[in-house]
Amino acid sequence: MPVCTTRDGVEIFYKDWGAGRPVVFVHGWPLNGDAWQDQLKAVADAGYRALAHDRRGHGRSTPVWSGYDFDTFADDLNDLLTGLDLRDVTLVAHSMGGGELARYIGRHGTGRLRSAVLLSAITPVMVRSDSNPEGVPDEVFRGIKDGLLQERSQFWKDTAVGFFSADRPNAKVTQGNRDAFWYMAMAQTLEGGVRCVDAFAYTDFTEDLAKFDIPTLVVHGDDDQIVPLEATGRKAAALVADAELKVYEGGSHGIALVPGDKERFTGDLLEFLRR
Repeated sequence: MPVCTTRDGVEIFYKDWGAGRPVVFVHGWPLNGDAWQDQLKAVADAGYRALAHDRRGHGRSTPVWSGYDFDTFADDLNDLLTGLDLRDVTLVAHSMGGGELARYIGRHGTGRLRSAVLLSAITPVMVRSDSNPEGVPDEVFRGIKDGLLQERSQFWKDTAVGFFSADRPNAKVTQGNRDAFWYMAMAQTLEGGVRCVDAFAYTDFTEDLAKFDIPTLVVHGDDDQIVPLEATGRKAAALVADAELKVYEGGSHGIALVPGDKERFTGDLLEFLRR
C-alpha cells in the first residue's frame, strides 16, 4: 500500500495513477481520496499523473489522536510533495481541502506548483462574524460536533442530504452518492471529525490567499448548503489575483460526485489543465 511517512511518523496513504505532469487532489471533510475516483481516472486518461491522499485520521491513513489543524495538514501535504519530489503540480482541493491548499501556499510557497483549483472551498473563512456576515452561524458548528458525539452514523446519513442538496426538487444526487458519503465518513476517526470542525470553522485563510501567485480556478455551486458561495467562493476569487470564478447553477456541495455536475467539473478541470 503506497504511503508517505510524515516528519512526525504518520503514514499518509495515497493513490498514484498515470504518468505526466502531476495533479494532486485534496479531499474535503469527512471524506478521503476515494471521493476523487472519477477525476483521478479522467486526468490519468488525459495524460497526467493523478494523485490523491487520505488526510491523517481519514480513510487508510494513520488514525492519530492529534494534529488536526491546518498548519499540520499543510505540512503533511508538503511531506507528500517533497517525498515524491513532485514539481509543476496542479493542486485541486475540495471544501476543507481548500484550506489545506491555501495554508500550504501560505507556509511553503508556490515553488513546486503550476496552478490551483478551489472547488466548493472553505476559504477565506467560514464562521459568521461582523466582518463576515454571509458566513455560517457558530451554533451550526456546535450542532455538528454534538451530532458526531451523540450518534455519528445517523448524523452522517442526515448530513448527506444537505451535502448533495438532496432535498431540492429534481435533485441529481443518487442513493449511491449518499451511501458512498456515509462509507467514507465512517472511516474518519471520531476525534479527527470533531477537531476538524474547529479547524475549518474558525481558521482564517485571508493572508494565505494573498500569497497565491499562480493561475487559480474557483468553482462553486450556488446551492451549496454546506459552504455558502457568498461567504467563500466569491470572496476567495476576489482575494486571489486574476482568479477565474465559475458558478454552477443549482450546484450542491458535492459537485465532483453528483451525475451531471461531476462531468461538467471534470471537463472544466481538464480545460484548465491544458492551458
